[in-house]
Amino acid sequence: MRTALVIGTGLIGTSAAQALASRGVHVHLADHDPAQARTAAALGAGTDEAPEGPVDLCVVAVPPAHVATTLADAMRRGVARGYLDVASVKGGPRRELEALGLDLSPYIGTHPMSGRERSGPLAATADLFEGRPWVLTPTRDTDTEVLNLALELVALCRAVPVVMDADAHDRAVALVSHMPHLVSSMVAARLEHAEESAVRLCGQGIRDVTRIAGSDPRMWIDILSANPGPVADLLSAVSADLDETVSALRSLQSSDEAKRGEGTTGIQEVLRRGNAGQVRVPGKHGAAPAAYDTVAVLISDQPGELARIFADAGAAGVNVEDVRIEHATGQQAGFVQLLVQPAAAPKLTAALRDRGWAMRQ
Repeated sequence: MRTALVIGTGLIGTSAAQALASRGVHVHLADHDPAQARTAAALGAGTDEAPEGPVDLCVVAVPPAHVATTLADAMRRGVARGYLDVASVKGGPRRELEALGLDLSPYIGTHPMSGRERSGPLAATADLFEGRPWVLTPTRDTDTEVLNLALELVALCRAVPVVMDADAHDRAVALVSHMPHLVSSMVAARLEHAEESAVRLCGQGIRDVTRIAGSDPRMWIDILSANPGPVADLLSAVSADLDETVSALRSLQSSDEAKRGEGTTGIQEVLRRGNAGQVRVPGKHGAAPAAYDTVAVLISDQPGELARIFADAGAAGVNVEDVRIEHATGQQAGFVQLLVQPAAAPKLTAALRDRGWAMRQ
């Protein structure tokens, strides 16, 4: 791949363009808002000048509702040898393209499983996709050359290709992305009118649960409008679980011992099922989640403190597998949780204590 055209210079389009440009591909940028394309160009994502002739690959990075019309226009103009989109749903746009009677051999639907709470070109980064799954949904009609171009794109963005059926993909993202986003938003909505004294007690748990609720509502309306059925089915199942959990909690209020026992059993069951589901979430490098030990260190809110603690861990010969930061409410300090292999935890604890760090037991 030597040339590419990216149509849509939001977070995903600009990030992909930056990754391609940084690896020697000449990237052209287009957007319904020319100012946004100019911003992306200024960030090193390519040029906002139109290509003089057909490019190797056209990447359509627009909301799901506009994918089919944007692709159809690009294909009719013959702007590229191959075409793909990066929308978060795959079945609907393809059926819309089929209804338009287009030859879909030069097209493949794709979806990079990566994003951020922020949107727009200013939120883009060339390493957004590194190590992340990038779903490809080829059909029997997909030209081999186009599949190879898509695989090259994934490789240049340093993502991991995953081949799926389009409708299976849509059911999967409803489960792991779309439904969780709505649930996160529902939990966060409880905070909107909560007492300030309650909100001040927010800890890492509520931050984890509500983090994705900070995303752009307009973007999510586009996404959910393109995949409403599977998301509604999942929320219906969650609703049934909620009803059973509410009933179990009410039973715990009963003066009847047998009723309280039923409530305890009900709560235990939902927590057990939660444990069973959580351990299936892939861990580092997509492998089965590992059981890491946590080394918690008190850290002040000063420049260079995180860099210093990582340097000290490296000097101790310990690889930090993951890291979490727990902020202390109302204080210029917090705890850094360093997740390490169990055998390395005592060594790291001793080394950091020797270097003057305050440890939390």
